[in-house]
Amino acid sequence: MTDFVTTHLVECISRYPSVIPGMADLGKQLQGLLKCSASGSPLPLWERARERGESCTEPPSPQPSPIKGEGAKSLDTLIDLYEQCYPLLEKAMWSTEPDFAPLLACYQALFREQEALIQQRPTDDRHHFILSIPVADRPPHLRACLESIYQVCTLFNYGGNASGAWDKIRIIVAEDSRDENNICRHIDLVEEYRQKGLQVFYFGLAEQYELLQSLPQRQREQLGNLLTTQPKEKFYLKGQAANRNLSYLKFLQLTEDKNRTLYYLVDSDQHFCVNRQTESGEEMVAALNYFHAIDKIFRTSDTLMLTGKMVGDPPVSPSVMAGNFLDDVTAFFTRLATLTGDQACQFHGAQGPLAGDAAYHDMAGLFGFENRPATFSYPCRLEGEHGHGACLMDFARRLNAFFFGEHLFRKTWFSYGSGFAELSPARTIYPGNYIVNYSGLKYIIPFGHLRLRMSGPTAGRLIAAEIKEHFASFNMPNLHRRTTEAGLDDDFRPGVELDGAQQSVDLSNEFERQFFGDLMLFSTEELVKQADVNQPFAQDVIETVIARKEAELLALYQQKHEAIVGKNKQLHDLVFNAGHWWLRSPELAIALRQVQAFIDNIDRNFGEHALAWRQIQSAEHRAQRKRQIVEALINYRAEQDAWDRLF
Repeated sequence: MTDFVTTHLVECISRYPSVIPGMADLGKQLQGLLKCSASGSPLPLWERARERGESCTEPPSPQPSPIKGEGAKSLDTLIDLYEQCYPLLEKAMWSTEPDFAPLLACYQALFREQEALIQQRPTDDRHHFILSIPVADRPPHLRACLESIYQVCTLFNYGGNASGAWDKIRIIVAEDSRDENNICRHIDLVEEYRQKGLQVFYFGLAEQYELLQSLPQRQREQLGNLLTTQPKEKFYLKGQAANRNLSYLKFLQLTEDKNRTLYYLVDSDQHFCVNRQTESGEEMVAALNYFHAIDKIFRTSDTLMLTGKMVGDPPVSPSVMAGNFLDDVTAFFTRLATLTGDQACQFHGAQGPLAGDAAYHDMAGLFGFENRPATFSYPCRLEGEHGHGACLMDFARRLNAFFFGEHLFRKTWFSYGSGFAELSPARTIYPGNYIVNYSGLKYIIPFGHLRLRMSGPTAGRLIAAEIKEHFASFNMPNLHRRTTEAGLDDDFRPGVELDGAQQSVDLSNEFERQFFGDLMLFSTEELVKQADVNQPFAQDVIETVIARKEAELLALYQQKHEAIVGKNKQLHDLVFNAGHWWLRSPELAIALRQVQAFIDNIDRNFGEHALAWRQIQSAEHRAQRKRQIVEALINYRAEQDAWDRLF
């Protein structure tokens, strides 16, 4: 006889029969499956409590609840009870109720227990996952990403790990580093997490090059813009798009069952967890069983490509956040001026905008969001008793992280909403959080050779026009962390140059790529409305659309430029010319130098003489970039057809 242990399910129902709607009914279903004596079963406990009108908040002492083979309707029915329980717990967990931690522990334990039951089935037709993490000179980010995957595997145990490793999860670390020391650190991390039970494969530069060369020369030439044409001796910093697309070749090599394999693309600055706002600030929680939910979506729908979103740090460049960031910094100092340095800090308990608001984007209206002229409070991260002087010192230390994409005021927070299973039509690929099945491998992020920003939204418009409802979005974001505890000196961000000695930051490369990425995106968005994406785009149609979008964007960027220049001057006057208390505090001298460095960096990157702004204003430079964009769009269909032939 097989014993099916349901200890945690019984405990959960015993604890919350009247507190969580639907839990008591679930208890009745479970009681019907259990064949045990009245004295030996914990079930009568909640029944007796309910008869007395009481809530059974304390679970019985842990004990197995055996279901003998002939006493259960079926193992499948029992496993389905867990599926019914999850959304009940989720709604309670993400409500305003204070007992988040015990609910989360119960939730995670149920998944592990259900997994043990699934292992007793004669077959398991759930998907295997192959993840790819492209990484370029970012060991701290890679460690945090791998650790988050390890935690999800440990806490939810998707696929089981009877062999000592999680059998259904494999991970490719796709190298793109130039620094040999960082390459060695990445290799060490792969080995460290292999020892912990993750099946991690190191996809190094030499192997990538050899795999690319294994393609026939004609095919390799046709795919040069997608897979890179860089020589062997400089096969690094190829860009996230090329490195990600090379991972697809490794996917094909590792695939054992193409009907039961899903491919998960992740960025190294993504964590497999979400954030929640607490009285003490931001808390990161491993509360989403990504693999379980994604497997279920692909088994029960005809989805080819699925994209999640991000919470935490904004998924956009600082070049489109400078205006609202200056608003928030100015509001911080304006409020600080009404307080005193030794007064107990008042900058605690702030709530940021919810995910999806795009409140961090200066031009959110371009994406259909409402532009709301509001400022957000600074959430001080210091613990214990401290005054505003200490708060200002910590704030000033963090300011330059803005140029690496961290917004100190406008994080996005996870919102449960309608749950995890509900799908909605997608139009944007989040490159750090999307999943495809084997058929979906044909749909990739193109134009990587242009090194433009907004590649995910651009690809999303093209793919949505082609496969429509088969491209879906779901509510399972990753936590996006632009910086790590290691600090900016141990980080790499393409297009951002940091001079640590002078505290100067050069964003010109990223800013230029942002403008022309916007031009590519909004031209593509208009193009797919006018033309058939399955046919080559006509050059005259492309050029007409680009000319119109260029004029619109130049006007918007001009407005934004003028606003930033004015706001930066206003901030400088407020901090240094208004005679406020911080100027009379010698211990704040370093902090004020850091604030001045931030103001100087804003001027350097967004002021009248900023290199990127001069490039955007240059008709000659724009003409060169437009020729590249036109050529890429003309060749899009032929390149996609060549890519399709790989599969």
